[in-house]
Parts: sequence; C-alpha cells; structure tokens
Amino acid sequence: MTALAAPENDAQLVSRAVDDLARSTRFPVVFGGLESQGSVHVTAIAGARSHSIDDLVVRIGRGLGGAAMVEKRPRLALDYRTARTITHDYDRAILGEGISTLFAVPIVTDGRARGVLYCGSWSQAPVGDLVARPAFRAADAISTELRIRDEVQRRLALAPTPEAATGLSAAAREDLRESFAELRSIAATVDDADLRARLAAIERRLTTVAGDGATSAKDADVQLSPRELDVLACCALGSTNAEIGAALSLKEGTVKSYLQSAMAKLDASTRHAAVTRARRLGLLP
Repeated sequence: MTALAAPENDAQLVSRAVDDLARSTRFPVVFGGLESQGSVHVTAIAGARSHSIDDLVVRIGRGLGGAAMVEKRPRLALDYRTARTITHDYDRAILGEGISTLFAVPIVTDGRARGVLYCGSWSQAPVGDLVARPAFRAADAISTELRIRDEVQRRLALAPTPEAATGLSAAAREDLRESFAELRSIAATVDDADLRARLAAIERRLTTVAGDGATSAKDADVQLSPRELDVLACCALGSTNAEIGAALSLKEGTVKSYLQSAMAKLDASTRHAAVTRARRLGLLP
C-alpha cells in the first residue's frame, strides 16, 4: 500500500492560517488557536514584539476571544484597556504585548465554536468591513478544513476492512456506495494534497470492500476522469442528471456530457451498464 504523507495537524493548520492572515491584514500582530477541554490554546503567533502572549490559554466565556466563542460572532475592543463588556482575565498578556485594539473572530464549524483568531494593533485602529474581511476568510478556511477532516474521520471509522466484507448485506453495500459518492463530492472541494490523498485512500478501501470482480481498470485499460467518476458514483445511487448536477454544482448538460464520456470509455450503452462495468473493474463500490 502506498504510504501517505502525514496530514497537517491542528497546530500546523492554525499556524498556516495565522501566517497567511498576517500577510493580508492591516493588523501588525495576529495569533490564534483551537479549543480543547473548554479552553482555547494559542498555538500560533505572528508579528508579536514580546513573549507576553506565548502559550496563552483562554477559557471559554472569558476575555474577548472567550466571549466571541460563546456568542459565535466576532468581537471588537477598540480600546482594550478600558473595554467594559468583557472580562479582563488576560490583561497581563494582551497589555503586556502593548495591544490597544483587539479583534477576535471565532472559528465555527456546524454551529460549534472550535477556536478563535485574534488581530491586534498597538494603537487604536477602526475596523471596517475591508479590514475585517481577511480575518473572516481565514476563520472560514479553518472551519471548512475542520469540517472536512471531521467527515473524513467519520467515514474512515465507518468503513469496514476487506476482511469484514464477507457476507456484506445489500443494505450495508448500499451504505458503502452512498459513502463513496459523498466522499467524491467532498474531494472536489479540497485543495490540500494530503487531505485529498487520505480521501482517495478511503475511496480505495470502500471499492476493495465492496468489489467482487477479478478484472481491474488498469488491466482493462479504462481511465475515467475525476468528474466522470463523480457523476458515475451518483448514477450508482439512482440519481437523475438534475440531482447529480445539484449535488456536484454542475449544469445538467455538463452532467450528461460526463456521463456519455464515461459510458463510451466503459463500452456501455446505458448508465446502468456503465455502473455495472465500473463496479466489475473496481472503479466503484
């Protein structure tokens, strides 16, 4: 089995986002972290002039970031020192860095606050939409990545091993096919190469478990494009062209074109025959 590169861990994910945000925002100092056991652990800092915020741990509901986590919305302290709407548990760290204006944006995934990004300025600075937009984008990017990782882990935990495939029921086999189609749609939105590799590994595992044919696509010299496989995976669930288009954000005519191309490569005259042949070749579960 081909070894996969180690996936980016949570600390690395936040560090990359903080570095990117520091380059795109007007705030001189950026830091953030993810929640663990009721607190946000700051694991990434860019632009700080001191070590005051190193290893900062913010409890949910406390301070500006803790309030943003509870409310699941951005919070701003234009003059942090005199702000009256937050607790001042972390004044030693924030004021020690010399921060005057502090902007906190929660990272929210499926209604759950997972972390927070902070943008700080050493002087009072107004925060309009243009200034805040990079922070929103960074938080959204982390949120999307976490959501995809959660789904990958969930699907990986549900996927049976090849040894467990003996006597697989029709219902279980259909669940595998639905999982495969959903993973294909998720993979289409992923930019991270390591995460795409993990998704591909799960897809291969699902096709191995469900497969019952002796011929491989390689042996038969059949190569489907990613989109052709996406469309065919949805066809395997009985979806119409319109439903496939909605699921994959494609026009119905585009779906038809991909399907016809896949059918031609599989030497199949109907979509049902194409799905059957793709399963025999191990392209679909």
